[in-house]
Amino acid sequence: MPMPRLRLTPDVSHGPLDGAWWPRCDALELELPVLVGSLDPSIGTVTRVTVGSAAWPDAPQEVMAPGHVIEVVLTDSAAEAHAITVDCDTVGRWELLVIPPDEPAGVATRLLTAAADPGNPLSAPRLLALAESSLDGQDAWESEGGAGPR
Repeated sequence: MPMPRLRLTPDVSHGPLDGAWWPRCDALELELPVLVGSLDPSIGTVTRVTVGSAAWPDAPQEVMAPGHVIEVVLTDSAAEAHAITVDCDTVGRWELLVIPPDEPAGVATRLLTAAADPGNPLSAPRLLALAESSLDGQDAWESEGGAGPR
């Protein structure tokens, strides 16, 4: 299986996001087991994920992962439109930006970096909207917290 395109905050996040995930397609039943399999086993078992119904309209209610079943909760919340909440049995939960599979590699790389920055102040919808609106406006991207030279 290919490695997921994932970046997590290195330590404790101080923003609304704990990292980002760039799935290869919009089939959650195919992508979620790869994501879960790439997470550090010390976090415990992923028991549930919450995803936006707009981004994952055909998501099943359960997804098989190695050794267990993951409950999938769909929400209509605008805050979850471009995010996935991953609930673990021992560590708690992570909020990840979900980068659309068809996003250009350059934009996706910037989003992966920005969402994993522990000081990122932007929510998933705001970060994605800012990246898409500033494809040719790097200054606006960086002035609002996007990844730039540090």
